[in-house]
Amino acid sequence: MSDQLDAVDFAVAAYREDGAWTVAELVHDHLDDVATLADGLRRLPGDAGALGMVAMDEDFFLLVRVAGPSTRVLLSDITAADEWDLAASAVEFLRLPMPEDDDDQVPAGDLALLGDLGVDALDLGDLLDDPDLYPDEVLSDVARRLGFGELFDDAVGLTSA
Repeated sequence: MSDQLDAVDFAVAAYREDGAWTVAELVHDHLDDVATLADGLRRLPGDAGALGMVAMDEDFFLLVRVAGPSTRVLLSDITAADEWDLAASAVEFLRLPMPEDDDDQVPAGDLALLGDLGVDALDLGDLLDDPDLYPDEVLSDVARRLGFGELFDDAVGLTSA
């Protein structure tokens, strides 16, 4: 797993407290698997829980949202589970079969996990369907739609457009 942690493009948590968003970097200790990431997110305050956003090697991203005992997961590309431990843990968490070699690159998990925050499943699906967008671009767009785009871009080192 340690070799794979070198491929983390970024890992941040976002949460809203009293209407104001906070974006903080996640330590790599929380990136072993979905359960560990969810435990780390649960330690953060937040009116609607906390959202973990992890991008790996410009290949895929993982969204994990926790609120109380609930954990919701969205993996941008199920085929990433063949190569990446974190993606494999998401597939396992979602109780899905591991992808086959000829499977399409499709998202897995809960496209509606941000619906109550303003990004519905259709909008998120449209972003995921755009083959020209890298994971950081999709997550930056999501962050902007949720209301913390500038904080996100600053945290992950993207320049604001």
